[in-house]
Amino acid sequence: MLEIVDDHDGDTYRAAYAVKLAGAVYVLHAFQKKSKKGIATPKHVLEVIKERLQQARQHYEEWRKCQERKE
Repeated sequence: MLEIVDDHDGDTYRAAYAVKLAGAVYVLHAFQKKSKKGIATPKHVLEVIKERLQQARQHYEEWRKCQERKE
């Protein structure tokens, strides 16, 4: 999983996505960071990302099996 952090006009934006799934990129979560103290991603956001990563892996496996059947 990779996190991209970008600043624009004084605001910070973050996006987390998985890159280990060959042939596919899943955007797991993107948000504007609003807290002015600390750079850590809030725990509830990390939980959302973890849950979505599990969902992305499951979806990817189903998609890959479907692609193998087509070949």
